[in-house]
Order: sequence, then C-alpha cells, then structure tokens
Amino acid sequence: MATTISLDILKTASSGEASGAYGTNSTIEAPDALAEIFGGRPGRSGDSPSVYLETFGCQMNVLDSQLVTGQLRALGYRFVDNWQSADVILYNTCSVREVAENKVWSRIGKYGKHKKTQAAEGNDSETVLGVIGCMAERDGEDMMRRYPQVDLLCGPGELDKVPMLIDNVMRTRIAKLDDDFDSLDERTRGPQVALQGNTHRRSGTLAAAEDQLELVDLTRSFAPDESLSGGKSAYVRITRGCNKLCTYCVVPHTRGAEVHRPPQHIVDECKKLVDQGIIEITLLGQTVNHYHYDAAAAVTVNGVLQPQVGTVISPNQGTGGPSPVFNDTTTSFAQLLHRIHEEIPGLQRLRFVTNFPRDFGNDILEVIRDSPRICRYLHLPVQSGSNRMLKLMNRGYRIADYMDLIQRVREYLPDAELATDIICGFPTETEEDHQATADLLRRCRFKNSFIFKYSPRPGTAAIHRFDDDVPQDVKKRRNNELLAIQSEVSTAIHKGYVGKSVSVFVEKVSSKSKKNANTADSSVSLGWQNPLSYTQLSGRTDGDLIVMFDVPSDHAMSLIGQMVEVEITDAAPLALFGRPVGSGSLV
Repeated sequence: MATTISLDILKTASSGEASGAYGTNSTIEAPDALAEIFGGRPGRSGDSPSVYLETFGCQMNVLDSQLVTGQLRALGYRFVDNWQSADVILYNTCSVREVAENKVWSRIGKYGKHKKTQAAEGNDSETVLGVIGCMAERDGEDMMRRYPQVDLLCGPGELDKVPMLIDNVMRTRIAKLDDDFDSLDERTRGPQVALQGNTHRRSGTLAAAEDQLELVDLTRSFAPDESLSGGKSAYVRITRGCNKLCTYCVVPHTRGAEVHRPPQHIVDECKKLVDQGIIEITLLGQTVNHYHYDAAAAVTVNGVLQPQVGTVISPNQGTGGPSPVFNDTTTSFAQLLHRIHEEIPGLQRLRFVTNFPRDFGNDILEVIRDSPRICRYLHLPVQSGSNRMLKLMNRGYRIADYMDLIQRVREYLPDAELATDIICGFPTETEEDHQATADLLRRCRFKNSFIFKYSPRPGTAAIHRFDDDVPQDVKKRRNNELLAIQSEVSTAIHKGYVGKSVSVFVEKVSSKSKKNANTADSSVSLGWQNPLSYTQLSGRTDGDLIVMFDVPSDHAMSLIGQMVEVEITDAAPLALFGRPVGSGSLV
C-alpha cells in the first residue's frame, strides 16, 4: 500500500528541519520504506540515501558542488567517498577543457560497465547517475540517448533543481517496484532533466526573478571540515554567466547571460562566512570587473531581492575611467570591493577571479591600492599577443589596450603580481602571431601563465567558423616555447623574493609532505637520538605566489588555515621555499 511522504523523510534524525530552497510540501508516492530501493546494497550503511559527488573544472564548479552538497545534506543525504557504495552518483562537469571532459566520459563509461556486470550477476543497480554542470547543458538530452545509464541532467543555471531531479528519479523507481509505473502520467513522474536551453530563463530581469538559484546561495550551509584550507577559505559568487561570446568559449552557452547578485546579499554572505571562522574569501565570476547592480531597477519576489541580468557594456577604449560608467543608483565592482573591505574587518584576505581585460578602470585599482586586505594579485587573461588572433577570438580589445592596463596596474600597484591565460595554435595562427605572444610574455612579466593548446570545443562559434588547421606538432612546439619563456620569467620573479619575509596563508600539506630531519648516516646510531619528523606545508602570498616550508610534524595540522610569516630562502619556477619566522616553536 503506497503512502504519501514529503521530501523531509530524507533527513536524518540529527539533521533538524530541512532548509534551503525546498520546503516539505513537495510529495512523492513511495512504499513504506526507502529500503525497498536502496536497502541491502553492498557496502551500504545507514537509513538515508548516500551521494558520491565528483567535481571537474574551475573554482565556479567547486562552489556549485558546495552549494549542491548543502542542499542535499539539508534534506538528509549523506556523502561518501566510494562511488560503488553510493545511492546517487553526481558528476559536476566542465566543457571548457578537453582533458576534464574526457575524464567525465571515462567515469560514465566505467559506471555503465559496472551496471552491466551487476545485472549479469542478478543485482540490478538502483544507483541514480546524474551529470550536472556545463557538459549537461551543452549536450542536453542527447547525452541520455547515447549513454542510457545517465538518469538525470542538470545545467549550471538550474542547480537549485538537483534535489527535485533526484527525487523524481526515485519516484519513478519506486513506482516500478510498486507496479504503479504505468499509472503515472508524465507530470506525476516529474522531469529528470533541467537545462536552460536556448531560452535562458535568466535572460531577462523578470525571468531572473522566477527561480530560486539566488536562494541557494543565500541559504548555503558551511561545513568547515569539508571546505578549503582547513575551513578558513571560501568562495562567494558575485556573478553568473557571461556576455562576451569569445569564439573559442562555450561558457555563455552553458552558463547563460551575465546575472549579477544584489550587493547586500554578497556582503551578508561574506559576513556570515567570517563569523564562522573564514579568513580568506575569493569572489567568483566569469568577468568580475563587469559586476553591476542597479538598486533603482531591483525586483523583489516573496521578500527576496533578485539578481539582475547584466547590460551590454561598451568598451571604454582602455581610458582607465570607471569600469564601466554607471548612474548614481548602481553599485560597481569597485564599490562592491570597498564595501566588503570596510564592512567586514575580520576578513583578512579578499581575492577575486577572473577579470576581463576590457573596461578594467582605475576605480578598481584605487580601491585595491587603498585597501590593505585586498590581495595584490590580478588574473588578466590575454589569450594571444596578436591583434589578428584577438579579433578572430572576438575578445573586443587590442594589444595596445591590454598593455595600457598593465601599465596602469604597475603604476597603482607596483607590488602586485599578475597572471594570464594563453591559447596557442588557434586556427590560422602563424609564426608571426606566435612570436607576438612570446614577446608579450617577456614584456608583461606574469608570475605565471596558464598556457593551453587550442582544441575545438563543441558548442563554440570557432568550431563552426574555423578549420583547426594548425598541426598538433606545431601546437606542441609553440606551447613548449611559451612555457619555457614563462619559466624563465617566473624564476626571475621568484628569485627577487629570496631574503624577504612574506605573509603566507597556509592551505595544505604539500605533496612532498613528510621529511626526516636526521640527515646523518643512517648506519651510525647514537641510541638515544630520535629523528625529528618534519612536514612540508604549502600556502600562498597575497600575490598568489606558492610558498612551501617545513615545520615539525606535530605542529603542521594546526597551521593549516592560518597566516604564517615565512622568510624566503630559495626559489624555483613554480614555487618559493622558506622557513617560518617570528615563532621559535616552529623552527
């Protein structure tokens, strides 16, 4: 006999009431116990469904996964590290880089083989497999047709619907077990796909106000044990989507148009995180310096101020003026940075990524200069040193504009460190274009560059407009040449820090963790002498330079998530090395 249960049946006794964007009035038809679906599975323990969530791609995806985790945990789901013992498997995907995408296809294929093996052994798998993020949005339901083991799809602009989608899959499974499946119409079964599609529900101000994605950000649950850097670092989203339409990039098509969150919501979220012990926050957006929110055009739904779709911003030709120029009722990115810095004194470090080189005005540089707790680090993706390549990429600026920005950064922030992104081997790229990029690397002196060989990405304009005509061996050679130049520049920048003391935010134990401090001949033992164990920690300066240093192992874990003063003693292309100072107990 079927009974009606609400979504809060999935919460554990210790989790309290379900919270977030979902209440308890959404119902499903189910047998008396969820154990009829998930009970008795190998490696399974506990009464609540378990989730395995794996994330691929950028910081935005990491934050998306944290928000999905918070939603599901509030409904009683628990998270596991082994996908084979999970009731729900979620892959949060990236479609920007081919390597990340191939990993996802491999995971899906591996699960498909596992499912067939289980069926051959008479154990039909009831695991729910979901693909969320950019690959889901780009491929759409065609992914389900090609990979029938995929049960649900959810694009990055619809992540507030993940709990509902999982519930709908469960509902269908329950109906099959209860012999009621044929009696369920399509509406009763509920959708198992949530994609923006071509309509982009957030493409207008009112459309942006018709969903609960902002509420997911506002009601995020923060779990220090599962967050970055020992629970002391966090991401906060300020914008979603992108309006730039670069020809090589799929993001505008998978994440939709730019949508900007209300500034008060952002400030409140940052305050909440700092109150919970966070000391470093990174503001996230595809183009953070184009953030803007007009209070005069604000829309409120059910008492909640809604995000706004961004306007199309005209280039200011690198003049250094406000970026962009707004009316008196609009909060700009510079003003948002100033508010966070001034209103949250307990926040020790404020970062932001990523920037768009066009319309990066002096107003932002002035705020950074006058705000000591805003990190002196700017990620300014240039992509190519050739004007011809930039035009084909639809970047909207010329190298002269970019160099003007670099010069202004050096004037306002002489101690700032810069990084960039570069694509080599873009269609029709010549040796002259390549050499222009190499020259730009030498002139700009980035502390590091993310250099990638071009690969055609499905869903982009470039894959339809241009032939991928640069041979792979040429791409590889050019990529290696650029990497060699950057290595020289990085080494020179790092050597300039030797002998200086820097403040380091300790993030983790390095991959080269434990060392034995007793370097004497191991064949000679004094009997009473016990070797002292050291652990190598890794952290970053406010200029985003990686610093590694050794501390006694019994102190190591207590330093993760803390600020430590480190004297730099050596330098390499990718990192600085040093020793902690000012605390005798650590050396």
